[in-house]
Amino acid sequence: MRWALNRLALAITSMVALAFLVPLAVVTRQLAYDRAIGDARQQAAAMVAALAVDEDPHLLTRAVMSTTAGSEGRLAVHLPDAAPVGVVHATATDVALAAGYRRPVTADTSGGLAYLLPTVISDGQTAVIEVHVPREDMERGVWRSWLALTGLAVILVGGSTLVADRLGSRIVRSTRRLAGAARQLGTGDLTARVAPDGPAELHDAAQAFNGLAQDMRRLIDAEREMAADLSHRLRTPLTALRLDVEAMPPGPVGERMRQACDLLDEELEAIITGARSSVGERDTECTDLVEVLADRLAFWAVLAEDQQRPWTVVGGDRQVPLPVPRGDLILAVDALLGNVFAHTPEGSAFQVTVSPDALVVDDAGPGIADPATAVRRGTSGAGSTGLGLDIVQRIAIAAGGRLHIGTGSLGGARVALVLAAGAASDLPSVSGERRWHADRS
Repeated sequence: MRWALNRLALAITSMVALAFLVPLAVVTRQLAYDRAIGDARQQAAAMVAALAVDEDPHLLTRAVMSTTAGSEGRLAVHLPDAAPVGVVHATATDVALAAGYRRPVTADTSGGLAYLLPTVISDGQTAVIEVHVPREDMERGVWRSWLALTGLAVILVGGSTLVADRLGSRIVRSTRRLAGAARQLGTGDLTARVAPDGPAELHDAAQAFNGLAQDMRRLIDAEREMAADLSHRLRTPLTALRLDVEAMPPGPVGERMRQACDLLDEELEAIITGARSSVGERDTECTDLVEVLADRLAFWAVLAEDQQRPWTVVGGDRQVPLPVPRGDLILAVDALLGNVFAHTPEGSAFQVTVSPDALVVDDAGPGIADPATAVRRGTSGAGSTGLGLDIVQRIAIAAGGRLHIGTGSLGGARVALVLAAGAASDLPSVSGERRWHADRS
């Protein structure tokens, strides 16, 4: 933009300079021409006075030589019926035409032009006074004037362009700051703000941008508060369920129900806490994938035991930090594991592989026939809401990765939250500790 403004200023000032300097250059040349012709006219007028005094050729010769033009060989007097006095440059035809016109004329010569002034002498005849004007006299000082005008034009154009650049730099600087803040906001950083600066229009645009960013953050925080309120409403039926569980007789089933209620209560608390976190707090949060996976497996292990599902974990021997809020990562892990329980028959095995490259969940179910449809929000081919894998995909992108769906080593679906850009699409199992948490029966 800055170069565009400079080019615009250069074009405008150049046109203005040409509009003034071209006529000035023409006028300068015309002035030099008029000055040379005026000098010739004065020389010729002096000879008119000499002819009025005496027409004797000898006296005229001395009079011609006494003038500047005569001494330089540029003046001649053409008398009727007599040889010319002085140095002749014009042709006889030009002299005859001037005598016939009886008015001053100019005629081209080899080295310039001749100023021919006819005058009537005593016997009623016409004599012609010729003053040769060299081309150098007609152009004396023209090139110097043109050079000065050119230098003046360069100074004016350069100075105006420099001033326009200084004035435009403020506009460009303000525009770049506004564009940078817009790109920052587009990447999801709702803390992006820009200091109002520059012309009134850009100042208003910056204030409007700051207001927009503030409104977006306020609306998102309001939505999260609403999510927290809705999650809190689940505590009422959970309390009733806990009262019913407490009334159950002691035994394995009652103990599992109580553990499930405790886990559900913890999850609600985590959802409420995460939902009420501000956008700025969530953007700076970093979560360990292995820790979240261990917590969620403890929750899903109860259901896996009830459904007699054999399952195993591969990896998990080192931390895998991700720049994702804990609540979002819990949501992704639950979506991956819940997909297994929702879309595979009871007793189907599943395997979880975790590493810095990916989080992979393989199952022994029927698989996913159309991966593209499976991640389409609100669309499902298995009777569900169609939101789970779309949520995983969005969280994977937020973590700088992607979602991969294929066929796993257990013969069913493989759903992977790929973290490393160079990870292979087949995502082979990683080395690490392997633990079975249920019988393989």
